[in-house]
Amino acid sequence: MANIQSQIKRNRQNEKRRLRNRTFRGSARTALSGARAAFAKNDPETKEAVMLAISALDKAAEKGVLHKNNASRRKGRLMKRLAALFTKTAETK
Repeated sequence: MANIQSQIKRNRQNEKRRLRNRTFRGSARTALSGARAAFAKNDPETKEAVMLAISALDKAAEKGVLHKNNASRRKGRLMKRLAALFTKTAETK
């Protein structure tokens, strides 16, 4: 435990921020796993799941929970898979 008053305050601030950041990070993870599951099942709702994941990643990056480049990289990977899925289904029709 810290003895210095400024460090005690900093610890309180860090704990508040950690709890606030947890919700955004958790929702981004959940949305990403939902999008990945939709890809695995070839679900017709895949596009909606990807858009939900992108929205969650944007919110997390906006709040500073994720670095903006990290969120951008993850979004790019999702969109790349989505585009490949659409081109594959267009070729089969």
